[in-house]
Amino acid sequence: MKLAIISGSHRTGSQSAKVAGYLAETVKDYEQVTHIELCRYDLPFWDGGELSPKDALVWEQVSQPVRDADALVLITPEWGGMATPIMKNFLLMCGLNECAHKPALLVSVVSGISGAYPIAELRMNATKNIKLVAVPDHLIIRDCTEVLNSAQAESPRDSRLRDRVDYSLHMLHQYAKALKPLREEAHTNPHPNQGNYPYGM
Repeated sequence: MKLAIISGSHRTGSQSAKVAGYLAETVKDYEQVTHIELCRYDLPFWDGGELSPKDALVWEQVSQPVRDADALVLITPEWGGMATPIMKNFLLMCGLNECAHKPALLVSVVSGISGAYPIAELRMNATKNIKLVAVPDHLIIRDCTEVLNSAQAESPRDSRLRDRVDYSLHMLHQYAKALKPLREEAHTNPHPNQGNYPYGM
């Protein structure tokens, strides 16, 4: 099974990328883990139109590992109480081929004590038209500069967070195993009018 971790900060060397790196190093049970740091790609701003040949090549670099993945982790910092524009743009560019019926663990990264709003926003808006399945568990990495900075926990809170991360990644893998046969069945035995309903209601 394959996992794609997408970090959605607009800045290189971000705390979101740090969290993604920690998850990639500690996750178990996947034969391949890919970290996609969105700010390192010159993705076009989605306008609903056809991509230029240049933009299509850039998008292919991002979309291929997402299409290949059996599960996703979406990591966004909280900016102004929201998920970042680059994460939302990525989700607008995704389609059913990339995301339909795949489980996703939502992760919010914040330097203070908030962080719930990006999770609520992604649960409400991110999954409808691409049929992504946000798992019930999520992670909020609060006071992000104080945790996940080294191989070993540096405080009791850091240790508790690492335990929660381990649990959440384990459950994501359980969802990935459960949903893979569903995706295959939807492909080989589609509803006769399935093509009429590409979007959620």
